Amino acid sequence: MNREQVIELFKFIKSVYPTFEVSSKKVDVWTKVMRDMDYYRVMKRAEEYVVENKFPPTIADIAAYAPPKNETLKQMKQWRKEAEQVPTEVKLRFREKMKQLIEEKSK
Repeated sequence: MNREQVIELFKFIKSVYPTFEVSSKKVDVWTKVMRDMDYYRVMKRAEEYVVENKFPPTIADIAAYAPPKNETLKQMKQWRKEAEQVPTEVKLRFREKMKQLIEEKSK
């Protein structure tokens, strides 16, 4: 999350909890701590939090991270691209050696 997003979060919290104190220092600290969090997920957690709690949330109460990116498909595409550059004769030799190895190990 960036500073502007933290300010939007604070506006939301302040609208529900009028006693929630906002300062430039607090915005700075929350921005630093929440920099790797997902804004939309945090806002959703904050909305859920205010329905059930009479005191303002802490960072821990509403912390939310985006799920880690799955790079598997990207990696597979890269491998396919690299495999296309391997000459056909190398691929054929590899297949033949693999076939021989399988036959030897299956005896």
